[in-house]
Amino acid sequence: MGLYGVMRTGVSGMNAQSSKLGTVADNIANSSTTGYKRAASEFSSLVLSQGSGTYNSGGVEAQTKYAITDQGALSYTTSSLDLAVEGNGFFVVSDKEGSPMLTRAGSFVPTDEGYLINTAGYYLQGYPISNGATPTTVANGLGGMERINISQNRLEAVPTDEATLWTNVPEDATIVAAANLPSTNAATATYSAKTSLVVYDNLGNEVTLDVYYSKVTETAADSDWEVAIYNAADAAAGGGFPYSSAALSTQTLTFDVTTGDLTAASPTVINVTVPNGGTFDIDLEQSTYLAADFTVTEVNANGNAPSSVEDVEFDENGTLYALYANGDRRAIYQIPLADVASPDKLTPVSGNLYRVSNESGDVRVGFPGEGGLGNLVVGALENSNVDLASELTSMIESQRSYTANSKVFKAGSDLLEELVNLVR
Repeated sequence: MGLYGVMRTGVSGMNAQSSKLGTVADNIANSSTTGYKRAASEFSSLVLSQGSGTYNSGGVEAQTKYAITDQGALSYTTSSLDLAVEGNGFFVVSDKEGSPMLTRAGSFVPTDEGYLINTAGYYLQGYPISNGATPTTVANGLGGMERINISQNRLEAVPTDEATLWTNVPEDATIVAAANLPSTNAATATYSAKTSLVVYDNLGNEVTLDVYYSKVTETAADSDWEVAIYNAADAAAGGGFPYSSAALSTQTLTFDVTTGDLTAASPTVINVTVPNGGTFDIDLEQSTYLAADFTVTEVNANGNAPSSVEDVEFDENGTLYALYANGDRRAIYQIPLADVASPDKLTPVSGNLYRVSNESGDVRVGFPGEGGLGNLVVGALENSNVDLASELTSMIESQRSYTANSKVFKAGSDLLEELVNLVR
């Protein structure tokens, strides 16, 4: 039993070193693989029960461990679709059937259909963004996500739904008689000042709004001003009054003649309905009444004409923006990061992918930089965390140990041969 045990122990040692050489070979082969995490073989002893006077040799067992939590060095690229995680967390990807996986390999390229895939052909997953609202994650699962598509081939037209128009109206303006106010839409209508504002309807057509300011009253305490808005397309030949349609909206602002600001009781917005467009408020809050010429101090209106996507880009929060030909920038997706309690216990699969296991713990999902998750680095890739010098050293050590265990096996075999030859 003793000599056979010696031989089995030698075989056990050779098997263990073979396992270690296997991990070293994989590590060296993947030393340049983006997002690869090195594997290592660690040994534990196998001890047999011992009888009196005789030692029963046991063996050694190899256990494979993965250094998934060890951060690889970042290398920067020129692609805005290359992503890296600095800290905890994994990208969520899926195969063609939709089965989710985790990965640290963030080299993504678009397919001919516009989907982002990594080098293993897995699709990057994210939450779609509707109307600019931040999506809600499924905190304890990988559901609710979809494949990210950057093609956005449709032309997009966004109607105006908010605007700002701050002006200064002149303190020395002449009061306009009630019968001649722009709101009457009479041919004799006059006004104190005029400006125009471009907005967009539902089809992306530009709609020019003519905005008239008219001084109505002035007292020792305040001054009332009428604001009337017309569709410029309805103006009379050559422009101006009378318009073919009534005013889109009118409002009366009241200014404090002491401070020049709107009084506390004064309206601060004017509500407008754009023809074939939306209904929204134009912000007038910071308008003033000062001894100066009529001046537009702030003007802005959202919306855009039909435009196609020219490019896409990620920001550090994981939000994917579509950049339109007209300069508009719109959020279309947000990618989450997933993490588990024990990342080193994830189950590796081909393609630098990991599957959640019983030992890794349940998955947790959030956005980059939140709740202990790492930061997203755009235009960078995480390199393999393999150290070639260490692997080559381990290879030599394993080779020597394998040779030594083979010597043990040979010694047992030689002794057994001597024992057999005793009967001759």
